[in-house]
Amino acid sequence: MTTALKSLLAGLIDYAGLFPPAALPMNEAVANFAAYRVSPDAHALARFVVPAIRLDEFAISVTPHLGEDSWRLSVLAQVSDVDAIRSFNTRFGGRAIIDTVETRASTVEAVSLLGPLAAVGTLFVEVPVQDDPGELIAALGAHRCFAKIRMGGVTADTIPTTAEVVRFLMACAQHDVMFKATAGLHHPVRGEYPLTPLAGAATGTMCGFLNLFLAAAFARRGMAPSEVAELLEDRDVGAMHFSGDGVEWHGHRLTTARLADARSRFALSFGSCSFREPLDDLSALGLQ
Repeated sequence: MTTALKSLLAGLIDYAGLFPPAALPMNEAVANFAAYRVSPDAHALARFVVPAIRLDEFAISVTPHLGEDSWRLSVLAQVSDVDAIRSFNTRFGGRAIIDTVETRASTVEAVSLLGPLAAVGTLFVEVPVQDDPGELIAALGAHRCFAKIRMGGVTADTIPTTAEVVRFLMACAQHDVMFKATAGLHHPVRGEYPLTPLAGAATGTMCGFLNLFLAAAFARRGMAPSEVAELLEDRDVGAMHFSGDGVEWHGHRLTTARLADARSRFALSFGSCSFREPLDDLSALGLQ
């Protein structure tokens, strides 16, 4: 694996095995995460995603797996869950720590009420992208919160259009607001894929995680919206050239250092109910 590709993959995947379409039982999802943490692909693993209402259940399942290295969690929560988050972090004393919180908001007023959640962890706020999210993203920046975009789901109508994704990325870049993504990113490159693992499942056109995170990195460095759109829609993985010192796409270049900076300061991660599928697909393309 090249240095640039490894930089793109570092801590890229938040494991959300509890959520559809996987929807695994807590014990199984926790055991999977424990195994992934010591696997050869552990460098690509970030946080375990869990709803705040299941923290007590998680606490029971995780205790046998805890060791010297702490588990990092991202918790889906509301302001009413702040005390539960603080209590959990106190209880586990750093062996497992909620350092990221995810919630939703669809108005600037709603964003202004999220201060208590922002006080207990890095806060990512899922915003709707069907309409221009620029005002919302500006409000997130003003309140020291970050953005979250939903890239798909189990039905085709949950997949945002390329124009919507471009508008989101450009607004995040304009306001210097870090973001994460969720759903719809099981595959490296844009294409037609089944929406669920079920036999005979409907298919949809899904964005690839390479497309999204490269587009974000280039958008942050000033790429024009039209070219960001072209990159998001590119189905040719051969056009993405990773090397030891950077990545190139149709004459545009980012050094490995700038790619790593974009990943750590701008395009943080994506949540996936499968950790293995994105990486296995990458291997199938000869990139892993």
